[in-house]
Amino acid sequence: MSNLQILKTRIKSVKSTQKMTKAMKMVAASKLRRAKTAVELSRPYADKINEMVADLASNISIHDTNDIRLSLLNGCNHKNKTHLVVILSSDRGLCGGLNTATAKYAKNHINDLIKKGKKVKIFAIGKKAYDQLKSQFGDMVIEKKFGIFKNNIEYDMALEIANQIIELFDNSGFDVCDVIYSKFKSAIAQDVVKKQLIPVDIKEKDGKEHIVEAPINYQETREKLLYDLLPKNLAMQIYNELLENSASEQGARMAAMESATTNAGNMIKNLTLVYNRTRQANITRELIDIVSGANAV
Repeated sequence: MSNLQILKTRIKSVKSTQKMTKAMKMVAASKLRRAKTAVELSRPYADKINEMVADLASNISIHDTNDIRLSLLNGCNHKNKTHLVVILSSDRGLCGGLNTATAKYAKNHINDLIKKGKKVKIFAIGKKAYDQLKSQFGDMVIEKKFGIFKNNIEYDMALEIANQIIELFDNSGFDVCDVIYSKFKSAIAQDVVKKQLIPVDIKEKDGKEHIVEAPINYQETREKLLYDLLPKNLAMQIYNELLENSASEQGARMAAMESATTNAGNMIKNLTLVYNRTRQANITRELIDIVSGANAV
């Protein structure tokens, strides 16, 4: 009887867990729809503003200038000694291996930089990757932000982060800034990618550097437009990356909770089968005892 009670309690516990994972899957699916819409709307704008920067920077004299106001484009005197690595991860767990993959990619990138003799600083956005990195690289963390991915991503959040990065850059805190995040592909597929934010990585679609004179005539001078556009481009790229990471988180959580719900259902079936077999065996044993007692009389 004790075995039956244990099995019954375990089945009840698994059913309770299954209800929770099913509810979390439905919540993640609802959030994913909104996050997917937001990231799909932001991608064209982020691509176009980056393309505009490429067009403005296509003039070689501007691209090679040491003008401090264009340092976001060219870097600080083209130095490459100190790297700031911005790492995006979720603040909550239960989203499969998403954060582990991000942390692993970041560790490999940081170790590669260290092997090359570079000084590394870390800006952690999201708690989960920070928790996995702090034991090994805790002394390199200069800034961390938690709680951003718990709510809807707003542009003001990205603007605040961009201003922090620009202020640090203006104070010669680093020479190169890379961001590592999860790029959303679908509900079941996310890719961890690295993107250079500072200096601006000017690339054509075929991967070649954009150095062709742009055919567009601008009312303002190229220099004036770049002064205004470079900080806005940085904020927009960060905003897009935050949305990408948020959509990836919801997709990974939905897939993980769907898998957990299915596994819980299979476990309930197996436990119910064991319960029924054990119960039948107990009934059979009791009948045998009764028949044996009757025959003895």
